[in-house]
Amino acid sequence: SDVQGFRMPVFKRFVEVGRVVLISYGPDAGKLATIVDVMDHNRVLVDGPEKLTGVHRHEINVKRIKLTDMKVGAKLNASHKQLERLWKDEAVLATYEATAIAKKRKGQAARAKATDFERFQVQLARKERSAARKAA
Repeated sequence: SDVQGFRMPVFKRFVEVGRVVLISYGPDAGKLATIVDVMDHNRVLVDGPEKLTGVHRHEINVKRIKLTDMKVGAKLNASHKQLERLWKDEAVLATYEATAIAKKRKGQAARAKATDFERFQVQLARKERSAARKAA
């Protein structure tokens, strides 16, 4: 609603059954999962499916997950087989890999894995690029 030109943000990601989430903390950090049930206002039941993402069905605090824009058509307490079929039919992993956040995480992992010599090469390339800009 507009109040003298001020517009309230419209939330688009809700904690709901079928929402695909990125686990941000704990042993499954960095893995995708699906919300299967909402336990209370702080905890949800998530499932990978384990064959595709490596996340087994377990309860997790809402503070430890990041909601994505993706949603699968899962029903409340969907079975492992149903979730696996939905993920394959809706190509969730491929869709996620195409998102900006997945690309950013991939780049961060590559930078973290870089050796000292590779970081040195990047430094030299940046200096060259900067010098070329200044010369132009």
